[in-house]
Amino acid sequence: MSKKLTKREEDYSRWYNELVVKADLAENSSVRGCMVIKPYGYAIWEKMQAQLDKMFKETGHQNAYFPLFVPKSLFEAEEKNAEGFAKECAVVTHYRLKNDKENPGKLIVDEKAKLEEELIVRPTSEAIIWNTYKNWIQSYRDLPILINQWANVVRWEMRTRLFLRTAEFLWQEGHTAHSTKQEALDEAELMNNIYAEFAQNFMGIPVIKGLKSESERFAGAEETYCIEALMQDGKALQAGTSHFLGQNFAKAFDVKFANKTGSLDYVWATSWGVSTRLMGALIMTHSDDNGLVLPPKLAPVQVVIIPIYRSDEQFDSICSKVNPIIEKLKSKNISVLFDKRDTHKPGFKFNEHEIKGVPIRIAVGPKDLENSTLEIFRRDEMKKETIGFDDVFDKIDFLLEDIQNNLFFKAKSFTEKNIRVVNDYEEFKSTLNLNGGFISAHWDGTIETEEKIKKETKATIRCIPFNSFKESGKCIYSNKPSSQRVLFAKAY
Repeated sequence: MSKKLTKREEDYSRWYNELVVKADLAENSSVRGCMVIKPYGYAIWEKMQAQLDKMFKETGHQNAYFPLFVPKSLFEAEEKNAEGFAKECAVVTHYRLKNDKENPGKLIVDEKAKLEEELIVRPTSEAIIWNTYKNWIQSYRDLPILINQWANVVRWEMRTRLFLRTAEFLWQEGHTAHSTKQEALDEAELMNNIYAEFAQNFMGIPVIKGLKSESERFAGAEETYCIEALMQDGKALQAGTSHFLGQNFAKAFDVKFANKTGSLDYVWATSWGVSTRLMGALIMTHSDDNGLVLPPKLAPVQVVIIPIYRSDEQFDSICSKVNPIIEKLKSKNISVLFDKRDTHKPGFKFNEHEIKGVPIRIAVGPKDLENSTLEIFRRDEMKKETIGFDDVFDKIDFLLEDIQNNLFFKAKSFTEKNIRVVNDYEEFKSTLNLNGGFISAHWDGTIETEEKIKKETKATIRCIPFNSFKESGKCIYSNKPSSQRVLFAKAY
């Protein structure tokens, strides 16, 4: 396995693409715009999925599954949602193929098998779910409905990049129904907080919580809550969103309920989701020129043990010493791999596990057995030391926690250093081009100004932060009054 990656400072995009492939995370498929998530990459996603699923269920949500296909008439029902996704939709028009008489062995679409109504391959599931909820909801006693779905969705992308932007991707989408506006608003905020907690405590990624501007909101939402993260190249990445949908979908699908007074009212709604894009965020936040760097809480293998030997006798001696260590680590729910493959040399294994980001590596050879020592290596700092066998468990416990914390605080420091306050448009443009990162600036609150800034600089309003205080000033572009700074950035 070739260790060398393009350095980040030379070509960040190329570094990313090479790393995804060399770390065995994913590869491009023969289907244009789609990817194959390989076992190691999927194992990381499974750990993300398991933790998020646990957090969802702890807050009263249940999993369900809804159809992949959405009849076009249902998709059209909520106009803003339909308009927002129309250009990204894959459409099924026929239900059968037939043999091509002019080209034996080939198939063509059977023109007689045209669907009466086209089916949209779901880009998101609000339409089919709210059409279903209509049958589930009659009274306030049926509310709230707290449903999550783990699924794949399709959004036809012309320019793709593994994990970050693909035509098909995996995600979860929550869809909840409530009897009051406040309850729905609380739900949307709660889920945004859960995403932030997951990103920070498990992914080791600091995020900024806030609201999207009107033009950046989810199509059909009245408010979009978000978490934004900053990648090493100074670009922002939207790590998760949670939407307050108001009564828009309830009105579109005529979903009413009898309240406690007996009168009918429209249901209040939310939706929220994160996707395999989180894999891209994980890679770009922590990884280095040597390969992937994983926080221990999400690493499929937390500890790898590599034996170094020249004879079967040496190998057997190492195994007798190492096996009890492995059993005890497993009993503590620490994932450990004893890499005893005889088809690869230790140097190859070192390199392989380094590029795959295994947090802790242990090497054991004959001299270590003689001295009752082993060599332990931490991937985040690329440092190794020799410790006694008796100290191994305490050391591993310490390192797993320390690596997790170290990655978070390193990323947090980077984010904080790359939030810059600017007060005029020229300063804005020069800061954006020289430094990137988040730019805190006044904005007059209009879509027109936001679009002009985006067109001229490619920077968008990433969020209106919750923690920013009210501050009167002038918009950097229009000089019109502004009451609060917002965060701009170029983004993935």
